[in-house]
Amino acid sequence: MKRKKISDILILGIGNVLMGDEGIGAFIAQFLEKQNLPPGVTVLDGGTGGFHLLETFQNADCVILIDATINGQPPASWERLQPKYSSDYPPTLTAHDIGLKDMLDAAQLLGKMPKVVLYAISIASINSVKFGLSPELEAIIPVIGNEILNEVHDLLDASV
Repeated sequence: MKRKKISDILILGIGNVLMGDEGIGAFIAQFLEKQNLPPGVTVLDGGTGGFHLLETFQNADCVILIDATINGQPPASWERLQPKYSSDYPPTLTAHDIGLKDMLDAAQLLGKMPKVVLYAISIASINSVKFGLSPELEAIIPVIGNEILNEVHDLLDASV
């Protein structure tokens, strides 16, 4: 079977930067926006997610999601997942959880689901209002950012 050529990659950072570590996805998106990205790669700070992102999400060949999770792991732990359905995503308990999962389910139901890769970053808790990240999460921004850049190049190279 021939693989579909990947030419449009959306890097989508999810999170509320006004809620401390919960905003890690948005902060990594901001880091990636400053990098020299190949043609066809778009970085978007998706805020708290939701249906307003559905069309942008569906128009990509591949979406790399970056989001916080409350999963009992030490803060700044992270994992790369390839979930197929919203039920495959780790628990987040964040303010945007329902909107993001609903958008993913809608894309699946509409039959326009791109390849999805999720970078889930563990946080300890959600702050009610706090701008900025804890030192542990601040330190992993370039680590995860560079990992995502490598993945982007691998995806583009593998699809030619």
